[in-house]
Amino acid sequence: MKISDEIKDNVVVISLKGKVMGGPDATMFHGKLHEYISGGNKKVVVDLGKVEWMSSVGLGMLISALTTVKNNDGELKLANVTQTIQNLLTITRLVTIFKTYDSVDEAIKAFE
Repeated sequence: MKISDEIKDNVVVISLKGKVMGGPDATMFHGKLHEYISGGNKKVVVDLGKVEWMSSVGLGMLISALTTVKNNDGELKLANVTQTIQNLLTITRLVTIFKTYDSVDEAIKAFE
């Protein structure tokens, strides 16, 4: 898994690419998330458009990120959710917990 991040319109955008399976990648992902939250950035979009596959551990990583952001009075949204990940969210009923958007821009606009 590759991670890239940027701030766009005062919103943290973390883009994931490849296979999301947890492990050291999850540690790096949470490290970045905590850095932004510590810096006062509490609006987060996770871009999943280039994720090929996600394990249950990867799903746990997203749940943990959502919990971390909410516990710090922030908000986390998912963007570019592929059909594969949408199916995973539906099967696990996490579709009711995560707010999903068709694009990063839509997710950013939803913060306003």
